[in-house]
Amino acid sequence: MSDTICAISTAPGVGGIAVIRVSGPEAIAICNTIFTPKTQGKDLLSQPAYSIRFGSICRNGELVDEVLISLFRAPHSFTGEDMVEISCHGSLFIQQQILQLLIERECRTALPGEFTQRAFLNGKMDLSQAEAVADLIASTSAGMHKLALNQMRGGFSNELSKLRVQLLNFTSLIELELDFSEEDVEFADRTNLRLLANEIEQLIRRLADSFSVGNAIKNGIPVAIIGETNAGKSTLLNLLVGEERAIVSDIHGTTRDTIEDTINLSGITFRFIDTAGIRETNDAIENLGIERTFSKLQQVAIVLWVIDITGTPAFIDSIAKKIVPHLDGKKTILVFNKSDLLTAEELSVRQHLLQEVKADRLYISAKQAANTDALKHRLIEAAALPNINSADVIVTNIRHYEALTQAQVAILRVIEGLSTNLSGDFLSQDIRECIHYLGEITGHITNDEILHNIFAHFCIGK
Repeated sequence: MSDTICAISTAPGVGGIAVIRVSGPEAIAICNTIFTPKTQGKDLLSQPAYSIRFGSICRNGELVDEVLISLFRAPHSFTGEDMVEISCHGSLFIQQQILQLLIERECRTALPGEFTQRAFLNGKMDLSQAEAVADLIASTSAGMHKLALNQMRGGFSNELSKLRVQLLNFTSLIELELDFSEEDVEFADRTNLRLLANEIEQLIRRLADSFSVGNAIKNGIPVAIIGETNAGKSTLLNLLVGEERAIVSDIHGTTRDTIEDTINLSGITFRFIDTAGIRETNDAIENLGIERTFSKLQQVAIVLWVIDITGTPAFIDSIAKKIVPHLDGKKTILVFNKSDLLTAEELSVRQHLLQEVKADRLYISAKQAANTDALKHRLIEAAALPNINSADVIVTNIRHYEALTQAQVAILRVIEGLSTNLSGDFLSQDIRECIHYLGEITGHITNDEILHNIFAHFCIGK
């Protein structure tokens, strides 16, 4: 990493302020050649770390902008290298002019995530912490923000570090026995090792099991809105997300594909999927939409089954026969819509509808926005997410989950081997395999392909 990199770190577009980052061995020297401090004798080469200078940047004798320059010296910077951050006005022209000046002086444009990658390679953070930087930037809810902050501060890494230390102590005792195999010496008490292996397996299992919650917090809880045609599904979606996302019409079969959007309720992200209405039809395209409806049902955690309460009981039952078989294991809320079109007496007569379906029941009017606050409350209850605090260690990354799953398989083989008095060399191999998968998470064991796949998804400038 002998080269010096630069990039715009603020979001694309015009804003009040833009920040340009420069990192590498020549970062300070290069910036010093384009910067004129307001106070004479206060150039960047003599500037102490963690300080700011005000001055100007000129190109061919013409002023580009007046800027603030923040300076960080290695190893006490985000990347672990000398770093400069140039704060200029947010004009796209100004940003490009400054970048061009830097590139002309042998900076190169940073790759996506390269600043964070350098922080990892220079030992400023491990790989799971580096990934948390991207999660923090992308966080859209309080829960995701807390989890990303905890992981970035090393909460997850600390748990894995403890596991690795225990496993390394574990395997060192086993391998020490192998060195004295001819003397038939036993350094590792098998009973204590079995207890330790069980503790490690339980901790790995707890971390892996937390992924279902972490994934829901990170990517949103998928909620399918299903029901017959013209039941008010699209109207309900538009009401929940607060904009006209789906076409609303009295014509049956308007929605022929799935439409998705998200909202945040009490810090929980819900990902709503409006689906094609279910009915008997000869329209090939509409039938494809209905097939997708049932396919989406397999991917969601919560189902909002919207029912036109003004429909005949026989018709509602006919639709139920198609839907009910797909509801196993789903948290279902029966949403009886258009309740404003019935009298109180008519509503009471229809209380018996779909009593055989084990689900919450709610009576609303999506068109009149009646009782939708109660629906939002039911959704939060159905999500059943635990309260998240900044100290909780919850897995949110599929790569981490897969590695933990492999580590769990390896430690279970160790437990089985201890129970069957498996020889020490096989036990040691399984322990080291467990250590390997835990090391993949933190970056103790990695390769260029894994690094490329991780950092390629970062934004440029981070």
